[in-house]
Amino acid sequence: MEFRDATAGGGAAAEEEVEAPLPEEISEVEKSKIGIMRAVVERDDPSAKLQDVDDFMIRRFLRARDLDIENASKLFLKYLSWRRSFVPNGAISASEVPNHLAQQKLFMQGLDKTGRPIVVVYGGRHDPSKASLEEFKRFVVYTLDKICSRMPGGQEKFMGIADLKGWGYKSSDIRGYLAALSILQDCYPERLGKLFLIHVPYIFMTAWKMVYPFIDPKTKKKIVFVDNKKQKTTLLGDIDESQLPDVYGGRLPLVPIQDS
Repeated sequence: MEFRDATAGGGAAAEEEVEAPLPEEISEVEKSKIGIMRAVVERDDPSAKLQDVDDFMIRRFLRARDLDIENASKLFLKYLSWRRSFVPNGAISASEVPNHLAQQKLFMQGLDKTGRPIVVVYGGRHDPSKASLEEFKRFVVYTLDKICSRMPGGQEKFMGIADLKGWGYKSSDIRGYLAALSILQDCYPERLGKLFLIHVPYIFMTAWKMVYPFIDPKTKKKIVFVDNKKQKTTLLGDIDESQLPDVYGGRLPLVPIQDS
């Protein structure tokens, strides 16, 4: 298993205010492929309303498939079909995921030094016995849609902190992890910018070894296991103290995802 060194890429401290990033310019090659992909998708799915889809979204699907138009088009068509069937009303409401919201396990506040929203999830609070797998899938979509809707203009990615303190077999949910991974990689490609895993207990590695083979190579490069002794230093490499959650030595209080 290969991951980047958790202490790499620190950089200088950011200013108090985090400026919204400028959109990454779409290259001429990407523009051409985006146009062709739009035509392919509309040909294969006449019901697709791509006038409501911006070029950045199309580009994310292309980049997820190394700019291969055929494979990216297949992925996008699969996404459109999934979205129509799984989210028929256009969004998942809080009333559809009450059991998972009650566990108080996911929070969002602040921006990292590149303007990415910061999401904190407490893996040890997850209890799969309290809700069905279908509700968990809805919770994943509810969460990702919330995150995407809160991204500053010009930003396409988010940063995650997965805190596994207290994680045990009661929290283990291989089916849920694989379902969440599938939704993230296939339906929200190129949305995850970086994921820190902190307070990782040794027993978690048993579950990790089962999930690892299903993680896309691009996603694997974004995952960082953090040494407990270097936790604050590592987090401050990417997040200014003014934006870091107070539970990790920063200044911002945690805000539940439903209130963000």
